[in-house]
Amino acid sequence: MAGWMWLRCVLGPHLQRIHKSPDQHHPGGRGWTYQPKSLEKHTDSILGWASALWSLSYYSSPLLLCYLYRKGYICTSKLVPVSQYLGTVLVCLLGVACLRGYGRWKNSEYLQFISILEEAKKNHTPANKKRVRCYDFDFSHWPLDFSWTEVSSPKQSKAGVSLLKPEPRLRGAADSVLNSVRTLPCHIIGFLITHSFGRRMLYPGSVGLLQKAMRPMLQQGQARLIEEFDGQRNKLMACDGNEIDTMFVDRRRDGGQNGQTLVICCEGNAGFYEVGCMNTPLEGGYSVLGWNHPGFGGSTGVPFPQNEANAMDVVIQFAIHKLGFKISDIVVYAWSIGGFTASWAVMSYPEIQSIVLDASFDDLLPLALKVMPDSWRPLVQHTVRQYMNLNNAEQLLKYQGPVLLIRRTRDEIITTTGPEDVMSNRGNDLLLKLLQFRYPKIMTDEGIRVVRQWLGSTTPLEEASVYSGYEVDDDWCVSVLQSYQADRDVSFPWSVGEDMTLEGRRQLALFLARKYMRNFETTHCTPLPASEFHQPWRL
Repeated sequence: MAGWMWLRCVLGPHLQRIHKSPDQHHPGGRGWTYQPKSLEKHTDSILGWASALWSLSYYSSPLLLCYLYRKGYICTSKLVPVSQYLGTVLVCLLGVACLRGYGRWKNSEYLQFISILEEAKKNHTPANKKRVRCYDFDFSHWPLDFSWTEVSSPKQSKAGVSLLKPEPRLRGAADSVLNSVRTLPCHIIGFLITHSFGRRMLYPGSVGLLQKAMRPMLQQGQARLIEEFDGQRNKLMACDGNEIDTMFVDRRRDGGQNGQTLVICCEGNAGFYEVGCMNTPLEGGYSVLGWNHPGFGGSTGVPFPQNEANAMDVVIQFAIHKLGFKISDIVVYAWSIGGFTASWAVMSYPEIQSIVLDASFDDLLPLALKVMPDSWRPLVQHTVRQYMNLNNAEQLLKYQGPVLLIRRTRDEIITTTGPEDVMSNRGNDLLLKLLQFRYPKIMTDEGIRVVRQWLGSTTPLEEASVYSGYEVDDDWCVSVLQSYQADRDVSFPWSVGEDMTLEGRRQLALFLARKYMRNFETTHCTPLPASEFHQPWRL
């Protein structure tokens, strides 16, 4: 029995924190950092350095292999002693791991934890699940809480959920074959770029070294969510086999109106739910469900568009079937690149109450072209459309519900020139595409011109000046739109404004622009205060 328990300690996960005693039944209270004994502490440090060196070697392996090849080390006579050396190192590390297991075995806190974890894996009852949640440990060992197989959904299959694909160009059969042969090098180069540095540039949060550097901050943020807000961590299995790390804070019992609404948060390209945009609706009193991109934090996989959509789908299914929220009580809130999964969600689940997009963009391609040489333009276009087609605007146009866009007036990330040029902010293009689709008779050339003039404002005073300059009558605009809606009750696009004067269309264009977009005078990465988080406008 003792030998079996020692083996469990050797193979067991790294324990970081105890949020509360497993025998403590009431929520709240401060946890404490797990304190390993001397032997476990030192052996764990050795294994940690070995892991960091392995990660560094992995990312620098192309350069390292080139160097070794040029020096003549890649040959049989050189590789044999190197392999012997590596074998010796592995045996030593195995011995260190066994010593760490012995140190854990002598620690009563770790023994209690490993016993609770093993019992939860055998009997996944609510009581055992609650006891496991008292600990923060390696998420790969966390018991599964929800799988896509538990729900029969037509959107899901092992191949993944459906995405919008770029429309293929119409060609003859001969032209198509010839074009395929001619573009084969572009396909190969695009694939290599995307699966090497391209994906890591787009989603730096998926890089292991960055996650190691941020680990103390992430652990602190997770402890705050669990210990101060009674957050519940869950592991979900998506249809592609990726495990998704989620955090749920339930406010329904607090009695407030906001607590009855669930806000699902979609983070940015270096954002994690522990320290990301989840805090904004949380401070506003909402029930909140945060999740990490595939490859971020405890989530497995890599953040390609298909994997992202698969993850978002299982998060929504979990919210509906496990947490008990109606889909009409769900609001999707996204920051930056999270706009892709958020817009996919409302496109695929049109019954969702509303969507809020903060510092997001219409399409990845213009931003990718901004950072690449002009000579690479054809390659960049092909690579983005083929492998990283984050077509937020195209997905958002499929949604009929309320939308709010939040634009950062000093945004330095999603502008194509610089933060001082607010007109190059791709959030402007997202707004214009949405308004042109929903209200085509209002958004004629003149309507687009006045909205662009309003978008050129960088301060509330400038906004008000443009708005008052066209003498916009809010009450009249509301009455016109309500009258159209009552008479027809049709889906977008609307034909309102078809028989209207030029002045009337200008007023409606500015009125709608101000209802669909709010400005926030700050940079891209500044956290959004709860006072700036609003439900989208409803007619």
